This record gives sequence, C-alpha cells and structure tokens, in this order.
Amino acid sequence: MYTEHRLRFLDCLSKEQACALLFTSPTRVRNHDCDFRYRPDSDFWYLTGFSEEEACLVLLPGADRSQHKSILFLRPRDPLMETWNGRRLGIERAPEVLGVDEAYDIKELWTELPKILSDWERIVYRTGQDADTDRKLIDLVTSLRNKARGGVEPPVELLDTAPLLHELRLFKSEEELKEMRRAALITTEAHIECMRQTEPGMNECEVDALIDYTFRRRGGTGAAYTNIVAGGANACILHYVENNQPLADGALLLIDAGSESNYYASDVTRTFPVNGKFSEEQQAVYEVVLAAQKAAIEGLAPGVPFDWMHRRSLEGIVDGLLELGLLEGTRESVIEDKSYMRFYMHKAGHWLGLDVHDCGAYFLDGASRVLEPGMVLTVEPGIYIADDDETVEERWRGIGVRIEDDILITESGWENLTADIPKEVDEVEAACSGAVVSAAGQGA
Repeated sequence: MYTEHRLRFLDCLSKEQACALLFTSPTRVRNHDCDFRYRPDSDFWYLTGFSEEEACLVLLPGADRSQHKSILFLRPRDPLMETWNGRRLGIERAPEVLGVDEAYDIKELWTELPKILSDWERIVYRTGQDADTDRKLIDLVTSLRNKARGGVEPPVELLDTAPLLHELRLFKSEEELKEMRRAALITTEAHIECMRQTEPGMNECEVDALIDYTFRRRGGTGAAYTNIVAGGANACILHYVENNQPLADGALLLIDAGSESNYYASDVTRTFPVNGKFSEEQQAVYEVVLAAQKAAIEGLAPGVPFDWMHRRSLEGIVDGLLELGLLEGTRESVIEDKSYMRFYMHKAGHWLGLDVHDCGAYFLDGASRVLEPGMVLTVEPGIYIADDDETVEERWRGIGVRIEDDILITESGWENLTADIPKEVDEVEAACSGAVVSAAGQGA
C-alpha cells in the first residue's frame, strides 16, 4: 500500500518537475523528561508505513516509474539506545522492509541534501510544521543560490504538499478502507459497551477509561482524537474533554470518540440517556437531530456538492426547532438571520482518513467541490441548549445532542461505515439495557 502511495505521488512530482522532502513528526515533551506517546506524521506515514521518529523521506521523480527514486534517512541500529527506548529498524534493513531504494543515517541528512537538491529547481516541502527544519532548509537553499555562478542550478521554488499529496490522500484505496472499517468496528464495540455499562452515579472518567481500554484491547493504535465524554449540560461544550464529572440520573451522555487502526481514524458521536430511558424533551430533541442526520446522509452521492450536506441538515434542524417552539419565524428567516446558531453552531461534517479532520480541499475554483467515490466524510448535526439559556423553558435547558457517522462515497451512493452503532431511539434504549452486543465483541 505504501509503495503504491509513493509511486502515485512520484508520478505527480514528475509532472511538476519537482522533488519532495517529507519529515516525520518530532517527539513532544509531555512534562519534564517524559514524552507523549509517539505518533508519526500522517503524510510521512502515508508514504512509508514507518513509525519511528527522526526520519526524512526524499523523493526524486524520473521520466517514468522505473526511474523514480526514494531515499529514506533514519536512525541506525544502536543496541544501547534500543535497550532504553525500543527497537529500531536500522539502515541496512530499510530498503527490503519498506521498499525504498536507498537508506542512510539521519545524521547525514543535511550534508547530503545539498548534493541531492542541487539539480532541482522546485522542492515540495510543507513549511510551518517545525521552525528549526524550516530554517535549516532555507539556509541550505540560500547556500545553493550563492553557488549559482559556479554552475549550480539552485532551487528557486518551494511548493506546498497540499495540492498534490493531500489530493491523493482524499481518495481512499481498498487497503485504506480495510483499515478504516476495522477502526469503525473497534469504535462500534466501544460505543455499545459504554451504552451497556453506563449508569447513574458513575463518573465521566470511568466511561472515558472504558473507551480507551476497548480501543487498545482490540489492537487499535489508540484514540484518533481526545475522547469527549460529556454528561448533561457538558454536552453543550462542543470540545469538552475534562471528562471528570459525575453522571446524574435523568441526564444525557454525549460521547464523541473514535479509534485508529494503523493510524486511520474513525469519528463517531452518540448521545444516550444515563439511566437508559429518554425523557419526553430529550427524545424530542434527539429525534430532530436524528431525522436531520438521516436526511443529509440519504442524499449523498457522487456529484453532490460537499456543502449540500450541511444545508440539508441545517434545514432539518431549523424545522425541528421551530416545531418544538425553540425558535420563531420561518425556515428562511431563521437561516437568513442565523438565529439558529444559539443551538447549532458548527458545520455538519468533514473529511476523514489518517487525520480525524483529514486533508483535502473543500472548495475548488470558489465552489464547493462535488463528492466522488473513495471519499470518506462525517455527518454530524447537533442541537445544544445551554443550561443558562433563559430564553427557553427550563425543561429544555442543558440538553445537548449530536449524532455522527462515517460515510464512504461509493460509485452508486454511500456506505455507512459505523451503521452498527445504535442510534434509533428504541435501539439506543435497548443497548443501554444490555440487549445489544457488538459484532466487534466477537473479535475485532
């Protein structure tokens, strides 16, 4: 899979007559002398499948695929350091294991790059990710320009990776979809287990721990993003991550959590009653969100503009809020004056892939791009009624509902990768009673 990704990107580079430099992520300090668990850069992983830190991939395109060249700079084997910090692949094994043409010590990178780049006028490199690397590359390019009178043709242009590589990443191959389906399966088990095990008196942190446990136990590479476990009015904070408050009888619990599989993400939100039974007001709000989400999903197909999904879900949310008496006016007037934004203040979805908010342009030539087979996106409308909103009756206050699924665009329409996670009212209440068992529970 990674070799094919490299070849496709090299084909693009050949057309642009440019080489490319891609660095993986640096380690990040968590506190004092402890680092965060390491996660490679998504672009770098997409092209290598290599998860060690301190590495750089250099891609040199040729006239055709037989002349393409890939060079990986990485850490050498070091028995002492490996005893302390874990095994390394090593320079000698890298070409065979990863399929790259050549491999060298990462310590040689900045002495070898002037030789490699001297024949290239255009370099694809994403600036702004690491200031120290940016500075070193600019210094290198400047030094090459200073040698121009000696016959060296220095680089004259730095190109962003997004127009080339990120467009490739937007369209998922069957191998990538296999990973995303596996991530969805693990996520399915986690959400159903949360519905089954949650009860009044528990703390949000217990549910948070259950999610992480399930993700890791099933072999995922961890959470695709920080879990949101928001009980009651906490659900009205869109990116609530404290996850440390008690769960009250009669409250709703909103969980926004998705597993990774080989760093490919899922992203799912479900909202359910802590005591297993929706109140009348909770169910009314929930059914508005559910209907809006289903209407938006059902209209997805190749050729449909991406922003149609938000417009369709917004119409459903506004119609429901008007029917419940939470807004006044007409659909057209409410959308025009944006009074709905007190209750629905975000877009209805985003691209999904190696990053939870995945790369890829949303607009082309000033217009919303149309959906195509192989794209994966989320659909996630919501309604959030703050607990201190005195413009609505008290019975509505503190209700926050979001429902989110991961949708693959196919040749004929769409596929819901997370369809097995309950979201109909009766299905959710059945899962809360323990009557629903995830297929992932039989072995993800």
